[in-house]
Amino acid sequence: MGLDMRPMGKPKQGFEKRFKEIFKMVESNNIPELSFIDKILGKKKPTKDELIQEWFENQIPTYETIKAPMVGRDKEAEEWIIKRYEELENKPPLEEFLKEHNGFYVIPLAKEQDGVPCYISFGQDENVFRGQFLAECEDLIGEDLVNEAWGTKLAEDTLDYGNRLMSAADVIAKENNLEYLKDQKNAPETDEDQIESKLHIIFSLAKWLIFYGKNGHGYEADF
Repeated sequence: MGLDMRPMGKPKQGFEKRFKEIFKMVESNNIPELSFIDKILGKKKPTKDELIQEWFENQIPTYETIKAPMVGRDKEAEEWIIKRYEELENKPPLEEFLKEHNGFYVIPLAKEQDGVPCYISFGQDENVFRGQFLAECEDLIGEDLVNEAWGTKLAEDTLDYGNRLMSAADVIAKENNLEYLKDQKNAPETDEDQIESKLHIIFSLAKWLIFYGKNGHGYEADF
């Protein structure tokens, strides 16, 4: 399967502390017992599923952060989905099609493209980074920095990891006169084992991590 790095939603205002509490409980699979006072008050220990539901209900999705237009709200998304409809061979009724896609975020039209990588995997949202590509870059940045991608992180650690990857990439780029790759959106037309291809992966991931980290989002390592 390999590694996919899926950006997580960020907590709504006022939910920041609880967001981290739930994350730690679910990540460690350790839900503390209720205090004596809570038991006296008749409260019940939440289940893992209830905590996850609370966690998701109090998030701002990444699609809003990357400013992706939404079907049913934004004109450009409406035009995009109608074009997809016109390309279908066996069309359902247009009203039914639009209803089915109401609320769909059109990630390719997102305004914040640092959150939309060119390295994605089949079957995932377009803002999910295919982290498995980083495994090919160990000879450039070392095993520890590569392996760190396989750990789910909250926003602060996501930003820190992105900054460290960016620092490493900057040094390599300067040494090899490849600074232009830092601002190049698409992958260079070189073989996968060439330094240009590997360095572009590192730059792309670093920018992706920095974007989400500084905007309050962590990521889930899915492998």
